[in-house]
Amino acid sequence: MDTSASDAVLARLMRLHPKKIDLSLGRMEKLLAALGNPEKKLPPVIHIAGTNGKGSTTATLRAIAEAAGHRVHVYTSPHLVRFAERIRLAGKLISEDDLTALLEECEEAAGEDPITFFEVTTAAALLAFSRTPADLCIMEVGLGGRLDATNVVAKPAAVGITPVSMDHEQFLGDTLAAIAGEKAGIIKEGVPAVIGPQMGDAAKVIMGVCEEKGVQPKMFERDWQSVIKPKGDGFQYGDWCSELDLPMPNLVGEHQVTNAGMAIALAHAQKAVSIPDAAIRAGLGWVRWPARLQEIKNSPLNAMLPEGHSLWLDGGHNPAAGHVVRTFLAEVNPVEREIILILGMLGNKDAAGYLKPLSGIVNRVIAVPIPGEESAAEPGFLAGAATDAGINGIVAKDVSAALKLTAEKAQDERPPFVLIGGSLYLAGQVLRAAEIMPG
Repeated sequence: MDTSASDAVLARLMRLHPKKIDLSLGRMEKLLAALGNPEKKLPPVIHIAGTNGKGSTTATLRAIAEAAGHRVHVYTSPHLVRFAERIRLAGKLISEDDLTALLEECEEAAGEDPITFFEVTTAAALLAFSRTPADLCIMEVGLGGRLDATNVVAKPAAVGITPVSMDHEQFLGDTLAAIAGEKAGIIKEGVPAVIGPQMGDAAKVIMGVCEEKGVQPKMFERDWQSVIKPKGDGFQYGDWCSELDLPMPNLVGEHQVTNAGMAIALAHAQKAVSIPDAAIRAGLGWVRWPARLQEIKNSPLNAMLPEGHSLWLDGGHNPAAGHVVRTFLAEVNPVEREIILILGMLGNKDAAGYLKPLSGIVNRVIAVPIPGEESAAEPGFLAGAATDAGINGIVAKDVSAALKLTAEKAQDERPPFVLIGGSLYLAGQVLRAAEIMPG
């Protein structure tokens, strides 16, 4: 697919504001006014914030709603391979021609006024959603919530807050309470709110915002539950209106049962469209969300590894993601398989916090750069963080070199189990190299 036209506009848009991130709603509101306020002409919106799981929750809710026969718009970020992945119009990714035209329209409307890349591209998504008929619109917050560019819809059909943890401290605050307060900024008077499992002060802060807004939230465990069955062959879901015996979602990891429960609770909390139990069951069976514990098979990358290997990809990049990866890798028999983590991260992420849960389970970390990302952590720093965590840490010049090194060191009787992780930016490059196009 030729993305040169949209890429050229996106490159120009990157220059409209000196900062990549500058949280505010004023610039966004001015641009939307110039575009005719498309945010007021959308199908019913479900708005989702959180640190972990919001992407998987969005994907699951979309699958459930589409299984019910509804046309669904979806806005997510970041993209992995091409920008069009961020905007799904009534079930299909936006076409390159439409994307380019919308971006140019927003660029013209912005003029010389400073506006961030995320703000102007979010405006393009809202414009697209306002012009294409659909039954539901699911929007994932980009960063935070209160001042995020997506937080311009006056009255969504429902809002959800997935688990909050430490991340983006330089923008959202250096305490869990401060970050939770920013996420809770999407809660609005008269709008149903579904809250996922929260740590420490996060639940108290979110509950406080709900009280201020006069909202009675649907809280995890108190109002909805999602529990894996003893034999692991499905899960039990229960809330204020139903009890369901469901198959495991088609996403890997025990945490996906909680994310699925969050999606079901949102489906029940909103009243804009009807979503029967049969659609919930069907949607769980075909939901997809790339680069979240995704197995890579039959790709050029697999050809670099010895027979009997396994190759997985995950874009998680904070301490909570490290715990998710540990739970996943705990299912691998360490006697039969050597576990290798090929790690690339941005420099502002907590590498030590991500690696700490992996001590005692990962045999070797091979640290790599993220090509083209100026803010990527130095591989030597990541290898040192692995060593500090009690894991053998070494450096390779890129993912291909790391895979070849893994193959050279592999033992015939103990084939490697390889996870490439630590960054969605790295994950996108890996998918491109594997010739896998998210769609």
